[in-house]
Order: sequence, then C-alpha cells, then structure tokens
Amino acid sequence: MTIVIKEVKCKKDLKQFIYLPAKIYKNNSVWVPPIYSDEWKYFNKKNYKPYKYCDTVLFLVFHGKEVVGRIMGIINKEYNALKNEKTARFEHFVCYDDKEVANLLLDKIKEWAQENGMNELVGPFGFNDKDPQGLLIEGFEHHPVISAIYNEKYLVKLLEEQGFTKKTDLLAYDIPIPEKIPEFYHRIYERANRNNNFEIFEFTSRKKLKPYIVPVFRMVNKTFTDIYGFAPISDKEAIEFANIYLPVIDPEFVKLIFKDGKEVAFILAMPDISQGIKKAKGKLFPFGILKILRAGKKTKKLVLLLGAIDPKYRGIGLDTMLGIKTLLSAQKKGMTNIDSHLELETNLKVRAEMEKMGGKVYKKYRIFKKDI
Repeated sequence: MTIVIKEVKCKKDLKQFIYLPAKIYKNNSVWVPPIYSDEWKYFNKKNYKPYKYCDTVLFLVFHGKEVVGRIMGIINKEYNALKNEKTARFEHFVCYDDKEVANLLLDKIKEWAQENGMNELVGPFGFNDKDPQGLLIEGFEHHPVISAIYNEKYLVKLLEEQGFTKKTDLLAYDIPIPEKIPEFYHRIYERANRNNNFEIFEFTSRKKLKPYIVPVFRMVNKTFTDIYGFAPISDKEAIEFANIYLPVIDPEFVKLIFKDGKEVAFILAMPDISQGIKKAKGKLFPFGILKILRAGKKTKKLVLLLGAIDPKYRGIGLDTMLGIKTLLSAQKKGMTNIDSHLELETNLKVRAEMEKMGGKVYKKYRIFKKDI
C-alpha cells in the first residue's frame, strides 16, 4: 500500500489528527491523553485567538486508509516581526517508528515554510511559550504533567536523522516538599515584608480568581520579555488560557502579592491531575471531570505552572514569600513533591533556587532547529 500525505481540510480529518496519539500510544502505560475538549478549542480557527496572527497548516500521513503520522506548521507573524526572524514552527509531531513517514511529514512542513519565505524551522513549539514545547529526551519513565509533551524515544532519533539539532533544552525538576520549612526562608520572608506593606492574597474559590486574570497576564507580559519564544499575550488570550485551566485549578495554590493595591507578584500551581485525565480517557463528560478532580485531591505532587514578579520588585524576597505560602498549602494537603514544570536551561538563577531546595532534574526536553 502506498504512503500519502494529505492536508487536513474537514472535521473528519481533524478528528483523526486529534486522536492519532491515542492509537500510537495505546500500549504505553506512561502516556496521558490530552483533555479532548481543550484540543477541539485549540484547533478551532474561527474562535481561537492565535489564528488571527499566525499562519498554520495541518498534515496527516496515510498508509492505505490508516493514519500513521501527523504534524502542524505554525508561522507566528507577530513574533517574527517582533524578533526580526523568519522562523516557522512545527508542533503536534507524532508518528509510528517509521523513517519514511517522519521524513514525509518534516519535508512537507519545510516545503510549506519555504513557500512562505521562512529560513528556519524550530520545534516542537506551539503558538507561544505557554503551549507544550520540546520533545522529551530524558525521563521517559515518568508520566507527563498537564501542558507537557510525552513522546517515545524514537521520535528524537527520527528528527536527528533528518538533520535537526539542538536549539535549547528545558528542564523539569523534582523538588521535595520539606516537613519543616528551613528557618532561613522565614528570615527572608520577614525581611522582604518588613516596612514594605506587601499584602498576600490567597483564594478559596475560582470565582474570586476571575477579576485578577487579565492584570496577572499583563504582569507576565512585562516580566517574560527575555524568555525564548515569548510573545505578549492579549487580554482575550489571557481569558482563553484561564478558561482552559480554571475548571481544574485548586484556588488554594494561587498566590498574589499586592503593593499599594497593585499586583506585583504571583504564583500559580495546581495538583497533578494526570492520573485522573488518564482514567477519564481525556473526556470531561459525563463523569471525567469527577475523576480528574478526585485525582487532584489524592495526588502527592504539586505542579508549578506560572509565576512572575514585577521587574521593579525583583531581588527583595518576593519569590520566597510566594514559595513559603505555596509550601504551606502543599503541606496542608499532604503533598510530598513539586514538579517545576519547564525551566530553560539558561535560567541559572531559578535553577539554583530549585537546587537549593533539593530539587533534581528528572525530565529533560529539547526544542530542535534546522536551517531551510
């Protein structure tokens, strides 16, 4: 049977695109499905904001009638203009261990990127740095947490055989939650708060979080300017991002610091719900959401998702204040470990803080590049 590549053009094609990983990884005990309702929102060109400033394309590879591979191409025109680049991205790259299929997918995205005037291809990388990024290159025995990629080792090999090389690595730390918070952290906390009139807000309901979504992401826009792949997030995108996570967030793990009534720092973490998503098979309804929320209550692992400090208030201990409050909430819930989520290998200051707390790298991801 011949192998052919086809652009996704209809809902039937898109459904095959979305559900292909479930077929490929059906015998993999570590893989966790996405939340499929979020996947349908992500691929909705009419309503999902990034499509307004990004060119995109989706391809499927067929072996006879069977789908055996997929890939997405993205050109973020706003980011390229901001950084004066001509870079295309590939994302959602999945296939069986088949070099012919992988080459067909990657060559097609390269051809599409060249036709659009691009000179570099990077990935896996989505619309922005909040999307899952990189291929797992170490730590295959550990299940993925929310908003992180899982892949088989052979995908890395297939990329490298195509001539892709390292762009940058991202690290996930496993950090033990201490039974007792070290005294020196309390001293930093007291020193930071002394005579500064900082207020720390903690939350008990998702409803109370909503008014702070847009201000928090405006702070992110000021703070993340030097992070690889970051582009400013509009107010509408901030609300879309929050709507994805709000249903499964535990508000007790959101902390905000105010100075004179203005938000100056925050941290967002959530219990690891991956086993609940797995039991629900990625479906929220009719009973999946209950399995996911139950997993969040039982888990011993906390996942750090996002945090920022206004540049004017860095280096005075606000990170410690947020950290202590988060650790106290985690202790109260009986948690034992924190997943740092993804940290750029070049972010040495944050990495040093995690290692100071006893954190060790347990997963490593790589974003690849290729001149085209």
